[in-house]
Amino acid sequence: MSQMMKPVMLIAGAALAVMSLSASARTETPTAAAETRQVSAPAQVTTSSAFPQKATVGGRAVQLNGAGTRFRAVFQVYRAALYTEKPVQQYGELSNAGEAKRIHMVMLREVNANELGGMFVRGIQENLDKASAAKLMPAMLRMSALFNEYKKLEAGDQVLLDWIPGKGTVVTVKGSIAGESIPEAQFYQSLAGIWLGPTPADWKLRDAMLGVKATTDTANRN
Repeated sequence: MSQMMKPVMLIAGAALAVMSLSASARTETPTAAAETRQVSAPAQVTTSSAFPQKATVGGRAVQLNGAGTRFRAVFQVYRAALYTEKPVQQYGELSNAGEAKRIHMVMLREVNANELGGMFVRGIQENLDKASAAKLMPAMLRMSALFNEYKKLEAGDQVLLDWIPGKGTVVTVKGSIAGESIPEAQFYQSLAGIWLGPTPADWKLRDAMLGVKATTDTANRN
């Protein structure tokens, strides 16, 4: 690898840390709750409350597909929920760029820069071939810029990863939209792949977010 490429890869790695921490997962069953927080009309989802059954992404109605809790050792790290316009049970069903989608994360503990440093790169590499990852490098760098001002996330802080048809990936951190949207549909698919792809960070969390019953094979993978 050339000396010029090394810093680019490091930046791309730092870009994606917010979304992925390697850990085993335990799942939760979603239940009804108040409407999810929107940038225009905030409504809090706390560390103990359930994710709401419905939300609005770019003016389009989406519903809770499934949710789970990520653990690192014995510590709860964050909760994550998947919202879609219609139920999905497979990663490939998320590829329709004409449908709104959301991944909603609620931090359960403080996550600092050191913890985030190892992050997304592994998930991206495990779910994309090298050519596809290289093609998405500009989008990864833009994602990096979105999180430059956030040094850490604390318990209760929320991150929304929205796909808005016709606009792209919109990232909301702690109630504020972070930077400009990222238009590439494949980029959002790669984000979702960290949790839901063919080689997810955690199989139990994948099954929980896809709303499918964990199998013995899934349990043995964790």
